[in-house]
Amino acid sequence: MPKPINILSIQSSVVYGHVGNSAAVFPLQRLGVEVWPINTVHFSNHTGYGSWRGAVLPTPVVEDLVLGLTERGVLPLCDGVLSGYMGDAALGRIILDLVQRVRTVNPSAVYCLDPVMGDVGRGFYVRPGISELMRDEALPLATVITPNQFELEFLAGHPVVDLESTIAAIQHLRDRGPSVVLVTSLSRADSDPNTIEVMAVDEQSACLIATPRLPISVNGAGDATAAIFLAHWLMGNPLGVALEKTVNSIFAVLALTAEKNAREIQLVAAQDQIANPPARFKARKIR
Repeated sequence: MPKPINILSIQSSVVYGHVGNSAAVFPLQRLGVEVWPINTVHFSNHTGYGSWRGAVLPTPVVEDLVLGLTERGVLPLCDGVLSGYMGDAALGRIILDLVQRVRTVNPSAVYCLDPVMGDVGRGFYVRPGISELMRDEALPLATVITPNQFELEFLAGHPVVDLESTIAAIQHLRDRGPSVVLVTSLSRADSDPNTIEVMAVDEQSACLIATPRLPISVNGAGDATAAIFLAHWLMGNPLGVALEKTVNSIFAVLALTAEKNAREIQLVAAQDQIANPPARFKARKIR
C-alpha cells in the first residue's frame, strides 16, 4: 500500500459553492489525499455574487489552530502546505511561518503557493501589501507556484505576450526559489485564440497543453487546479503526466459547468473525472 499523502491546505472557504478550501479539499480527498484544512475566512458564498455574510478569521484564531496541530505532533507527517487567498499581509506571514515550522520538522515537505492576487481584465483584487508579500516573501519559499498569466506578469516584472516571454517569466520565478511553475489561463498572441493554455516547467522539461475556450466565467477553478496538480505531482508523476491529469480533470469539470449553465463549478457532479482523469488532451513538450 502506498504511503498516504498529507496536505495542509490553508485558504478561504464558503458555505455555498466552491472556492478556496471549498474547491480544494474535495478533489484532494477524491484523489485519496488526506487534507488538513485551515480556513482563513468563512463566508456564505464567494464575493463574486456582490454580497455575502460571514467573517475573516482573526489571526489569533488561525495561530491557535496551528498551535493545536503542533501539539498533536502531526506536523512531521505533513508532505505539503497549500495556500491560496491570504486575506491580509498579517495572515500571510502566519502562513509563511507555518511553512517554515513544517519544514523544521520535515525538511522534505513542499510548499505549493497559489499566488491569488488578480486576473486579466480585473487587475488586483487583494488588500494592499498582499501582492508585495507574494513577490518578496512567499515566492522564495515556494516549491511549486501556480500563477495565472496576470500574476505571472506581476511576479516576473514584465509582460507575457508570446512563448518566448512566457518562458522567460517562468525562468525568472524559478531563479527566485520554486522548482516547479504551473501557469494557468495562458493566452498568447502567438497561439490559437480559440484555445486557452496551461504550461508547466521544472528543471528537466517544459510542457504545454491547450484546451478549447468554454463560454463560462466562474470562480474556484484555479483553486481546484492548484490542489489537483499538487496531488498528482506529489504522487510522483512526471511533470507532463501531472499536467495532463490536472488539465483533463479541470476541463471535464468546466465542460459540465458550461453544459449545466451553472454559476458554481461542478466538482461533485464531475468527481469521477477527477478521480480517473480522461485522456482527452495531451501535453506538448517544448523543452
